Amino acid sequence: MSLKIGIVGLPNVGKSTLFNALTRTKAAEAQNYPFCTIDPNIGIVEVPDKRLIELSKVIGSEKVIPAAIEFVDIAGLVKGASQGEGLGNKFLANIRECNAIGHVIRGFDDSNIIHVHGGVDPKFDKEVIESELLLADMQTVENRLGKAKSESKSGDKEKKAYADLLEEVYQKLQEGVLASNLDLTDEQKLALRDLHLLTMKPHIYIVNVHEDEIGKVDTEKLAEQLGTTKEKVIPICAKVEEDLSSFTEEEAKDYLNELGLEETGLNSLIRSAYGTLGLITYFTSGPKESRAWTIRKGDSAPKAAGVIHTDFEKGFIKAEVVNWDHLVNSGSHAEAQKKGQLRLEGKDYIVQDGDVMVFKFSS
Repeated sequence: MSLKIGIVGLPNVGKSTLFNALTRTKAAEAQNYPFCTIDPNIGIVEVPDKRLIELSKVIGSEKVIPAAIEFVDIAGLVKGASQGEGLGNKFLANIRECNAIGHVIRGFDDSNIIHVHGGVDPKFDKEVIESELLLADMQTVENRLGKAKSESKSGDKEKKAYADLLEEVYQKLQEGVLASNLDLTDEQKLALRDLHLLTMKPHIYIVNVHEDEIGKVDTEKLAEQLGTTKEKVIPICAKVEEDLSSFTEEEAKDYLNELGLEETGLNSLIRSAYGTLGLITYFTSGPKESRAWTIRKGDSAPKAAGVIHTDFEKGFIKAEVVNWDHLVNSGSHAEAQKKGQLRLEGKDYIVQDGDVMVFKFSS
C-alpha cells in the first residue's frame, strides 16, 4: 500500500526546510515570508529497515527494495483557510489526498524569522490548524446533512441511522472534537468514509525545535501541553536534519551521539507514522530481490498477498512463512524448514511484523 503524509502547518514554522531535509532535496522553497510554498512539493523517502538488509545479504539478493513513504509539503495555512483565506481551498484539497497529517509546529524563538501570528506558542499553532480543519469538516457534514434528513423521512431505517450519525458528528465537531477522536463503530466509520473528513485523518505533531534543545526535549511534557499522547509528538530540528542529509552514515552516527540522540528525526517520524496508522512490514526475499511490503496490522495472508498483485489475493492457496530473524540465523529457506521454523499458513493467517512470505496461488 502507498503511504502519503501531508506536511502542514502555519507559514514560517520550518515546513519546507524540514521537507527538503527529510527527502534530501531542494524541491521546496524555504523563505521567510508566508506562502512561499504554493503548489505542493512531493518527495519519496525510503523506509530504513536493517532487517531487509540482513535478509538480502543472507539470501544473496541482486536487488533490495525498501518500503517507501511519500511526503507532501503543503502550503502554509492561516486563520480563515476554511473560508478560502490565503491558500485555504488549495490547502484543503491537497490534504484530503493524504493518509495522515504531519503537523509541523514551531517550538523555537528567532527574531529573524517572522511568526505569522506574532509569537511562538505551540499550543496556539496546533489549535489554529485544527480549528480550520474542524470548520472545513463542519461545512462538509452540514452540506450532506440536509439531504440526509430529507431522505430519512421516507421511513427507511438505514437512512434514518445515517442522518442521526451525521447530526451527532456535526455536534461533536462544533464542540471541537476531531472526528478521529469520536467513539465510532467500524460500520459508522465506513458510512462516513466518502465524506473524506480532514479531522478523521491520523495526526502526528512534529515540533520544530532549536538545535541547542533537540537532545533535551521533554516529550511527555510537550505532549501534555499539546493535549495529545507522547507517541504522536516528534521533536525535530529542521536544521539538524538538513545537516544530517549531507553526512555519510558514519558522520551522521557521530553527530547524533554528540547531540544525545539515538536516531534521526526522519526515523522517529516514520516509526511514529507506522504506529499511528497501525502499519507493519512483511518481506519477500529471493535471489532476484529482497523487498519490504507495508500492510495494516491485522491483515490476513490473502490481503497481504494482494498488496503485491490483486491476482495473488484472488487465487490465494497458502503461504510459506518464516520469521525474518529465524531465516537470517538459518541462512536459507531450506535450512529454516529443516529446523521446523518455516510453516504453511492458510487464508485465516494474520500476518505478523517481520514475516518473510512466499505465496502459492492459482492463476
